[in-house]
Amino acid sequence: MCGIIGYAGKKVAAKVLINSLRRLEYRGYDSAGIAVLQDGSINFSKKAGKLHVLTDELKRFPLEGNIGAGHVRWATHGVPNEVNAHPHLDCTGKIAVVHNGIIENYQALKTMLIKEGHKFVSDTDTEVIPHLIEKYYKGYLLEAVRQAVKLLKGSYAICCLHASDRKRMVGARCDSPLIIGAGKNENFFASDAPAILDYTKNVIFLNNYEIAEISKNTIKIININGKTLSRKPTRIKWNISQAEKSGFKHFMLKEIFEQSNVVGDILKERLKNNKIHFEELAIKEKVFKGIKNMAIVACGTAYHAALTGKYMLEDLAEIPVWVDTSSEFRYRKPIVGKNTLVILISQSGETADTLHALREAKKRKAKTLAVCNVLGSSIAREADGVIYTHAGPEIAVASTKAYTAQLAILYLLTIYIGRIRGVISGKTKKKLLKEFKKIPRLLKLTLNDFKSNKNKIAEYAKNFRKYYLEKHNKSTFLYLARNINYPNALEGALKLKEISYITAEGYPAGEMKHGPIALIDENPWVVCIATKAKIYEKMLSNIQEIKARGGIIIAIATKGDKEIASQNVNYVVKVPEISELFSPILVAIPLQLLAYYVAREFGYDIDQPRNLAKSVTVE
Repeated sequence: MCGIIGYAGKKVAAKVLINSLRRLEYRGYDSAGIAVLQDGSINFSKKAGKLHVLTDELKRFPLEGNIGAGHVRWATHGVPNEVNAHPHLDCTGKIAVVHNGIIENYQALKTMLIKEGHKFVSDTDTEVIPHLIEKYYKGYLLEAVRQAVKLLKGSYAICCLHASDRKRMVGARCDSPLIIGAGKNENFFASDAPAILDYTKNVIFLNNYEIAEISKNTIKIININGKTLSRKPTRIKWNISQAEKSGFKHFMLKEIFEQSNVVGDILKERLKNNKIHFEELAIKEKVFKGIKNMAIVACGTAYHAALTGKYMLEDLAEIPVWVDTSSEFRYRKPIVGKNTLVILISQSGETADTLHALREAKKRKAKTLAVCNVLGSSIAREADGVIYTHAGPEIAVASTKAYTAQLAILYLLTIYIGRIRGVISGKTKKKLLKEFKKIPRLLKLTLNDFKSNKNKIAEYAKNFRKYYLEKHNKSTFLYLARNINYPNALEGALKLKEISYITAEGYPAGEMKHGPIALIDENPWVVCIATKAKIYEKMLSNIQEIKARGGIIIAIATKGDKEIASQNVNYVVKVPEISELFSPILVAIPLQLLAYYVAREFGYDIDQPRNLAKSVTVE
């Protein structure tokens, strides 16, 4: 889960690399480094800590040269320190490598190389790569890399320099993302498109076991057998402004406030003359008619969107659906086959476990459909069909707008499939879409309620911090909900854990008596999602049970609901009224903002929480 960038052109490479690494810092931020070819040698600088530490070092000791590679690290093998930071060099100091991924057989390779006389200085798995390239180097870097990667087991996206070649650099990939940016008098390697949007929007997506060589004016791609390949660039639609804070203090807050526009854009793109359009879907209607069951597979926040999708699909499309975490799906024998549709949800389209789950499903002859945000990503390319969420770049590690975009797509997909299968009538479809079209406006109203720094959720967060400190850091959070909002209870708890480091758990409210109620005394704060629903009264009963035991309640309720006030809850957050089916998108907003403001109260790094990175591209 690291970020890599390579540059070959006319500009000062170090400046380009640092600028691009700023765009990639969401992928790793425990160390950073760059290597630049200069006067027939490799000069490098690397530092533990966030990118600004390296940037300050380069102000004191600048590196010149027009070709180079950079890296931001999220540690896997070896603690975060200067020695383990990338780039890593071979014995001669003439070869430099930056790497994203995990080399699973590095210990065996390291033992072999040490016996051959190679000297290692770090604790990383990456360091075997420059030594392998050194072993095979006979004057042609592309060929040496091709031979070296044949020995690697695991995942890698690498970028390599050799001091003897001042014009070219080489990249290779297997199960970790790597793209080529095709510019004018300059070309790039990068882990992700935001890194290069300042310079070009034309990208080439490398596939597994492909190796590429770039110079200022040339791009050459080969496969692992040495065959030359032809690949045309794809135009990225994102604007660089979408990857900037635009006046917000944090990317997370900006992305929370983008959600009304994101859902509105999805409706504009996908609904035409009241018909749902998925132009890129590539799965024929007859396939959906033949599907007997579905599995939705995802990780983290996307998993919670998947759970919500289960409620939608079973309710409206009347088809059995089960949901699995990607890491569990891939390592057991899931009962899927030709009559199963496996939906794989991933913001990045590069989530390692989800990618392998996709391959497991395909191996078992199931039809596969990707729901992802990134054009040309591995999951999007390997699935039988894809629906893009088009949410724009999401930079904050804690996912917000990607989540609501996934929910929006799942709503439309549910209606689409239900209509094809004949279980949703034309009249019902029209009614559902009419209700769905209200959401962007209602999201905007909800967000407008929280634009002021004096909003209620910020006040509640301030009160919680005071209480937490008074209780000597003992307080916890429970999130309770029922039916289609139960996944939101899980998501709200996850958000708080991710950026506030507060113990938080989500439960179906009906399960409270089966264990969680034992946790409730005067310490737990309990978020109760109590919007208007068919079992609203049961949620009110849960609230009374919590109050009887001294719990502190934040209720998320529907505007105009007077009954919630009679429950003597401690705090209330109101969201606009909408049918229960569509309420999860609106409910997500206060859950995200509560996590944000609690983290802000404690002074934590909201966009880059400890131990986490945006794209989990390794196991």
